[in-house]
Amino acid sequence: MVVVIRSRIDHRLLLKDQKAMKRYAGFTLIELIITVAIAAIVLAIGIPSFKETILQNRLTTYTNQLIGALNLARSEAIKRGVRVTLCPSNGADCEAIGYEKGWIVFSDLNNNAKLDTANGEIIIRIFEKMPDGMTLTGNGNVDTYISYTGDGVSRLNGGAFQIGTLTLCKDGKARQIILSSPGRLRVETNPTSFSCPS
Repeated sequence: MVVVIRSRIDHRLLLKDQKAMKRYAGFTLIELIITVAIAAIVLAIGIPSFKETILQNRLTTYTNQLIGALNLARSEAIKRGVRVTLCPSNGADCEAIGYEKGWIVFSDLNNNAKLDTANGEIIIRIFEKMPDGMTLTGNGNVDTYISYTGDGVSRLNGGAFQIGTLTLCKDGKARQIILSSPGRLRVETNPTSFSCPS
């Protein structure tokens, strides 16, 4: 009989403990408000720096895309043994529309920096336009085309070395791609001598 009583007592204690647990499960209103406030503060601090990270990442992505296109033009010129040109384009022909609208890489058999499919020139690759708000401009010798000869050197149509700077801008931030005399590229990430148009 003692065993039965003990079992009933244990069972009652177990029921009491379960009821107590049900009563205290969950969050209080104060705890919930504090948690939401902390989350809001963290987001308010984190979102502006995240936007800056996204902007820097976009600039890096499109800088690398243009460098990849220029390296493609140079390697194709060496491989084919002919002049290969990169020029601003919407996909059909070289146009003075700005590099941000897109560009093409093509074999330039007659050395005029214009796509002449009637003369057997072929498009090697078409690059799509950049997102709205981005600008990509070239100075001096690189504003309308960049051309590599069969020896991998960047040259103007007249034969002189082609050097210049391409500037990529978005929201006041800039990247400059500098083309040196043998056709090599380097990137300036935060140029102090240049400010983007606002």
